[in-house]
Amino acid sequence: MAAKRPLPFILPARLDERGRLAQLRRYKIKPSNISKIYEADGWVLYIPTKKSFFKLPGQMVPSRELEHRIKRIHDYIEEYRSLIELERRAEMDAQIAEIRSLSGREREIYGRAVLNLKGAAVGKKFDLYIVRFSRERLIESEISGGDIVLISRSDPLKSDLTATVTAVAKNYIEAAFSKRPPVWIKDGGIRVDLFVNDVTFKRMESNLERMRHIKPPFSRIRDILLGLEEPSGGLEADIEIVDGKLNEAQKEAICLSLAESEITLVHGPPGTGKTTTLIETILQAVKSGKRVLAAADSNVAVDNMLRKLAKKDGLDIVRIGHPARIGEGLERYSLFCRIEEDPQAEKVKEMLENANELVRQRSLHSKPTPSRLRGMSKERVKKIAADGRSYRGVDAATIRSMAEWIRVDEKVERLFGKIRKLEESIVHRIVTGADVVLSTNGMIGSEALDGIDFDFAAVDEASQQMEPSTLLSVMRAPKVVLAGDHRQLPPTVVSGNDLLKKSLFERMMESEAVPSRMLEVQYRMNETIMSFPNTMMYDGKLTADESAAKRVVALAKEPTDQFLKKVLQSQKPVVFIDTSRMDACETLRPRSTSYENEYEAVIVADIVKSLLDCGLDGEKIGVITPYLAQVKLIRQILERDSTYCEVKSVDGFQGREKEVIIISLVRSNIAGEIGFVKDRRRLNVAMTRARSKLIMVGDRNTLVSNDPFDLFFKWLDTQREALSIGAPDQ
Repeated sequence: MAAKRPLPFILPARLDERGRLAQLRRYKIKPSNISKIYEADGWVLYIPTKKSFFKLPGQMVPSRELEHRIKRIHDYIEEYRSLIELERRAEMDAQIAEIRSLSGREREIYGRAVLNLKGAAVGKKFDLYIVRFSRERLIESEISGGDIVLISRSDPLKSDLTATVTAVAKNYIEAAFSKRPPVWIKDGGIRVDLFVNDVTFKRMESNLERMRHIKPPFSRIRDILLGLEEPSGGLEADIEIVDGKLNEAQKEAICLSLAESEITLVHGPPGTGKTTTLIETILQAVKSGKRVLAAADSNVAVDNMLRKLAKKDGLDIVRIGHPARIGEGLERYSLFCRIEEDPQAEKVKEMLENANELVRQRSLHSKPTPSRLRGMSKERVKKIAADGRSYRGVDAATIRSMAEWIRVDEKVERLFGKIRKLEESIVHRIVTGADVVLSTNGMIGSEALDGIDFDFAAVDEASQQMEPSTLLSVMRAPKVVLAGDHRQLPPTVVSGNDLLKKSLFERMMESEAVPSRMLEVQYRMNETIMSFPNTMMYDGKLTADESAAKRVVALAKEPTDQFLKKVLQSQKPVVFIDTSRMDACETLRPRSTSYENEYEAVIVADIVKSLLDCGLDGEKIGVITPYLAQVKLIRQILERDSTYCEVKSVDGFQGREKEVIIISLVRSNIAGEIGFVKDRRRLNVAMTRARSKLIMVGDRNTLVSNDPFDLFFKWLDTQREALSIGAPDQ
C-alpha cells in the first residue's frame, strides 16, 4: 500500500455506480469526502475536500498529465452541453416570443411566415404526404427547403401540426407530413410559420457524451482539438490531380489535406472555389481507398457538393437525410431511394404485407385491456383459455378471444422484429458500401449512421457552424479537412453566447500547430469589387481570375434618367450613393430595435425598377441591408409597385451571389453611430456577393468616422473604376 497521501484518485469508468461505491467503501471514503467528480478517457477522477486524506494503492493515484487530461475533456464536454441547452431554449423562446408579439402580417414581412394559403394534396413520396400550400399573391420568405414549419388556421401557438418544407416557389410552398394531414389544411386562410427543430441539439449533446470515452483513433482527433496533443507532421501527399482547371493554391490545399496531419484547414475567401477544392480532395481520398463522409450544416451546402460529385463517373454516392430536405433532381442518391432499389426491398414489402394481414386478424379478437385482464398476465390468459374457464367475471369466450389476440400479437411482434433487422442490414450494407456518404451535421447523429465511422471527413462551410455541430462530423473519422472563411459571418447564435459564436474552424485557425492553406484566386467578382474586401480582410493576397476580373453587368438599354444612368454605367463596377446632403435620417419605430431609412429604401427600389426596365432579370438582382426593419420596408415598396427581387439581411445572403448587389446601410445620424454595421465581417459578406456591379447607399458623414468605413472612403476616392455620387433630391 502506498503511503498516506491526499487525493485525487481514479476509478475505471467501466464500473457501474454500485461498483464505484463498493470501491469507495473499501478505502473508507465517504461521499462527504469528495468535492468534485470528473469523468473522461476511461476514468472517473475524484477530487477530495481539503481536509480529506486516504491511504490508497499507487495505481489509484493519477499522474498530473492524466489528471489534467481528464479535467480538460470533462470540462469541455460539460461546458458545451450547457451551452447547447442554452441555445436550444433561446431558439424556442425567440420563435414563440416573436409569434406572440408580432402580427401575422409583420412576421410575414420579416420572411418567417406565409399567410392566406390553401392546401392541396400532391400525393405521396416515399412514406410522406406532400401538400402544396398556394395563393395568388407572391410569396417572398426566408423559409426554404428542409425547414420545419408550424401549420395553423389562425393562432400558431394553438397548433401542434408540423411539417418539413420540400419546395418554395413564387406562389406556393410544398411541405411533407409524416402522417396523413388533417382535412382542414384544404381550407383557405392557412398560415405557415418557420419553427424550431430541437432534434439536432439532442444529437449534438449525445455526440459530446460519446467524445468523453471515445477510443483511438478518434480520441486522437479529440485531443488535438482540445490542445492535449499536436497533429502529426510529415510531407504533403503526392497525387495526380483529376480536375485540370484547379489553380496552384487549390492543388496545394488538396495535397496538404491528404498529408499525414489528422486535421487540415482550407481557408477559402469569397469566390475562391472552396467547394471545388473539397470535391477534388474527396475524389483523391476515394481513389486511395478511403470511405468519405462529406458534410455541412445546411442542406443547400450538402446538395451543392452532391451535384458536383454526381457528375463524376463510377462513384457510389449516398445522401443521408429526410427526402423533403434533399434538392430537386437529387432524390435518386437519397438513402430512401437506394433502399427501395435494393434487391431485398421486395422481401421487406412482402413481410410488411404479411404483418399488416396479421394486424387485421388481431383486430378481430378482444384486445386484453387492463379492465379485461383483471390482473392476469398474458401467459395466465392463455392457460385459462386452454382450460376453457371464465375468470373474475370475464366470460370464457372473451378470454379465448383475448388469448387469440395475444398469440397473433406475438407473431406480429416477431415479424416486425425481423423486418427491422432486415431493414437495418440493408441500410448498413448501402452506407458502408458507399464511396461517399453526404449528410448535414445534424443527420450524422441519426439512426442511419449509428455506429458507422469513416476513413476521411470533409466539412464545408465550417466557419459558419457552432463548434458542437462541426464535431458531429469531425468525430466520425480519424482524418478531417475543414473548409471555410472565418473572415465572413460567424455561426448564427440566438443566445448571443460568444463561445458558440466562435466556430471550431476559427479556433483551429488560431493554432499554429494545425496546418492550413488559403485559396488566393477568386472567380466571382470584378476586380474592383474585390479590391476593398481584399485589402480589409485578406491582406491583399486575393487575385481575380481573368474570367472574372473585368466582368461587367450587361443591360439591354441605358436608363433615361440621368442619375440612374450614372449609377448603372458598366464601366463603374462599384458605386456609392451618398445621402448626407439629403433629409435621409434613420428612424426607429416604437417598441422596435431595428432601424429603417425610408429615403434609402426609395432609392433602392428605384434602382431595382430601372435595372428591370433595362432588361436585367430580377433573379440576378439582390438587395442587402443589415436591419430587418429595412428589409421589411424595401419589400413593401417593391411589392406595392409589383416589382420583384430578393431582399434579405446580410446573414440571408451568405454563401450566395448575384450579378448586381445593392446595399442599403441605413444608419444616418448626427452622432455618427452605426452599431453593428461597423462589423468588418458583415461588410465583407455584403460586398462580396456581387459579381458584376456593387451599389451602396448610405450617409457618408455618419459612416466615415467609424472603422472600417474610414478606410473604405479613402479607398473609394482613389479608385478610377469606382464612383461616389450624391443622392438625388426626392
